[in-house]
Amino acid sequence: MTETKTRSPELRAAAGAMAGLRQDLIRDAFAYCPLPPMRTDGPVTRRLPERLRARAGWTPHAMVLGAALIAFMQGFASTGNAGVLLSGLLPAACIAMTLIRPVGAFWLSMAMVPVSVLFGGADGPWGPSAFFAHLVVLNVVAVRTRPRTAAWMWALTLLLGTFVENVVGWDGGSNTAAMAVSSAFALLLVSLVHIRREAEREVTVQRTVTAVERDRRTLLEERTTIARELHDVVAHHMSVVAIQAEAAPYRVENPPPELEQAFLTIRENAVAALTELRRVLGVVRTEGYEVPDAPQPTLAELDGLLANVGEAGLTAEKAVTGAVRELPQGVELSAYRIIQEALSNTLRHAPGATAKVEIGYVLGGLGLRVVNGPPTGPVKPSPGAGHGITGMRERVGMLNGEMTAETTADGGYEVTAFIPVQQAPSDAPVEQA
Repeated sequence: MTETKTRSPELRAAAGAMAGLRQDLIRDAFAYCPLPPMRTDGPVTRRLPERLRARAGWTPHAMVLGAALIAFMQGFASTGNAGVLLSGLLPAACIAMTLIRPVGAFWLSMAMVPVSVLFGGADGPWGPSAFFAHLVVLNVVAVRTRPRTAAWMWALTLLLGTFVENVVGWDGGSNTAAMAVSSAFALLLVSLVHIRREAEREVTVQRTVTAVERDRRTLLEERTTIARELHDVVAHHMSVVAIQAEAAPYRVENPPPELEQAFLTIRENAVAALTELRRVLGVVRTEGYEVPDAPQPTLAELDGLLANVGEAGLTAEKAVTGAVRELPQGVELSAYRIIQEALSNTLRHAPGATAKVEIGYVLGGLGLRVVNGPPTGPVKPSPGAGHGITGMRERVGMLNGEMTAETTADGGYEVTAFIPVQQAPSDAPVEQA
């Protein structure tokens, strides 16, 4: 630990550089790493026929093998049959090797330089085919790895060429400068493309995460709103129960002690339940949230809602079946909000259409159905994010109900929901309005 702290910045930078070199070009240099097929969902490949699109994924492999063939033909043309092994087959093998062992192909291409020194050459450490092959290997490995690896390969290539020409005493031509310049431009271009693709991939990931977080936030906000409304409804009724239980003994002259104790127990339980309710659900209130002064809407106010959407251009009719009765306030509120949201969606997504609202009072609960026709007229539908459907599902789910939302056969849309309601024995149905 002390030795590490006492190292100079230069030594630490050199140690870090050597560690990066080992990680990029030495560790698992000859590991099997086949080149995967190319994606075929791009702007050009997705327009191809299905059969050609399936084969288009192997385009990079064909390009690499085509470059290997060019290197072989170039070496064969320059030396003929005598030196085709060194000047043709080995450079072609280096290029083809990038398909399965890219870093190993780079080291094999570097090893060809001493071979050229031993057998001589007129144009420098790299012959014509070896020059072309090394450029191809550098670019393919840079594409398959990362920009830092490309920088290491370029530096090692320049170092090896300089060493051969100046230290070993190469008496042929010099093409290290040409290799350095051409490979620098090629690697720079490949690195820029690589960095751009990585940036696009990061942006895509961030957009996906943002969309997921936005949907989650919308869902949580909708749940918070529902919890607030339920808190207000249940807290109101529990408060009424506590007050009535406290006042009930005074309504009877000389009530028996058992009755007083029973009402006292009811009041204590109501107060305890109210305290627990506020402790659990009260946390959803933010500092700026205020309890609405106006009463929450119920199905009795549905005619006003239909008149309101009628003024906005939506013709909607109502049909009620079954014996109309008073339902719990939470059910009434959720049913009203579901119908309200379904009609709002019709206004946004199906301008010019007509809608029908059906309400069914059955023994086990309340059934809702809101259906609209396809959009008509010159007005274009407004885009939406689907948050309204999510909110309706959350409302129905918190009341243990079921809901479906789907497109109809004629191009319209239908929302159906069933909210279970336990009917008390004392509930007295009233005549249908």
